[in-house]
Amino acid sequence: MSTAPALYDGPVVDAHQHFWDPVRNHHPWLTDAGVIPFRYGDYAAIRRPFLPPEYRRLAREHHVVASVYVETEWDPADPLGEVRYAEGLAQEHGLPNAVVAQAWLDREDVAELLSAYAASPLVRSVRHKPGGPASPDAVGRERTLMSSERWRQGFARLAPLGLHFDLQTPWWNGEEALQLALDFPDTTIVLNHLCLPADRSEEGLLAWRRGLERMARAETMRVKISGFGRPGIPWTVEDNRRIVREAIAIFGTERAMFASNFPVDSLCVDFDTLYRGFKTIVADFAPLSQYELFAGNAIATYGLEVERPDQG
Repeated sequence: MSTAPALYDGPVVDAHQHFWDPVRNHHPWLTDAGVIPFRYGDYAAIRRPFLPPEYRRLAREHHVVASVYVETEWDPADPLGEVRYAEGLAQEHGLPNAVVAQAWLDREDVAELLSAYAASPLVRSVRHKPGGPASPDAVGRERTLMSSERWRQGFARLAPLGLHFDLQTPWWNGEEALQLALDFPDTTIVLNHLCLPADRSEEGLLAWRRGLERMARAETMRVKISGFGRPGIPWTVEDNRRIVREAIAIFGTERAMFASNFPVDSLCVDFDTLYRGFKTIVADFAPLSQYELFAGNAIATYGLEVERPDQG
C-alpha cells in the first residue's frame, strides 16, 4: 500500500510580497481617483493597509523565515520614500528582509537614485515594468522599454552597484528579455509571476512554454513561481500543477523560487491553500530541491542572512 509523500515542512522565504498603507502613503492605484483595469478584476478588497502582523497571521501554518518586499507602485515622485518605509517596517516587525525597489531607469535622476539604493541595507534589486505589446499579435509592431537605448543606459548602472533587476513582462516579450540578459551578462534578472500565463488553452500554454524556454537560455535568468491566479476561478492544485511543473522543468530547481504575491493574490486564493498547493505539487522532489524552491534560491538571489538547515 503506497502512501502520499509528506509535504515540505522546512523554512519558507516568500520571494515576492507587498506591504502597504494607502491611508498614510500615496499609492496612486490604491486611491479612489486612481483605480485601474486590473488582471484580477475588482481589487477593492486590497485597497487598504496590509502590514506584517496580518501577513504573519495569514502565513501562520507555514514556516516563513524571511520575505522579499517588492515595490508597490508607490508615488513615483518619491521612490526612495518607499525604501525608507520598508526599512522602518523591517526595524519594527522583522519583515521584510530584502527590497525590490522602484526605479524608473529612463529618468534623469536614475544614477543618483540607484546609488542611494545601493547604500540601503535592504535593497537588492529594482523593478521598472517595461510596458510594450499588450498581446502576442502586437509583437514586432511594438517594442518594450527593454529595447530603448535610454532605458538600457539606466539598466547598465545596475551591475556595478551590485543590484539585480526584477522583470515583470508577459511571456511574448521573451525575445527582448533574452537579448537584454545576453547584452548585460553581469546582471541577474528575476522574472516575476511566471511571465503571466493567463491563457490556459493548449495553444496558449504551449506558446507560454516556448517563451519561458527562450528566456531560460540566459543563465542569469531566475523565475518566481507566483502571481498566476485567475479571476473568479478557485486556485487548485489540479488547475496549476502543469504550470508549476513545466516552469521548474525549464529553469531547474536551482533557478526557480516560490512566492505568494500577497496581498494581491489574496484576491484569488488564501495563503494556506497557495502554499499547501505548492508543497503538494513538488512533494515528490528530493528534499534539497524542495528546500531550494521554498527558501534556498531566494536566500541566494537576494543575499538574505538566513541560516540554512541541515539537509542530511
